[in-house]
Amino acid sequence: MANNNKTSKNSGNIFYRIFLSHPHSVNERYFQHLRFAIWVASKLVWAGIAAFIHALIPAWHEKTASKIIIELNELVQPRRQ
Repeated sequence: MANNNKTSKNSGNIFYRIFLSHPHSVNERYFQHLRFAIWVASKLVWAGIAAFIHALIPAWHEKTASKIIIELNELVQPRRQ
């Protein structure tokens, strides 16, 4: 019996550590963090696509990727403090 309780407590701690600890550290709930992280990921994907297009055709998207990176840095940096 005691072993099962120990396992249950450890499972709860693992769940918290994997899914909730980091969002709580930036004062967000899980789904708030999920939405923000997906939004950041989509911006990074677009920056990557723009950089790839720019590599092929230098006159296109000359500043798109760098603007996105600067924007994301300004949004994410204060959250880290």
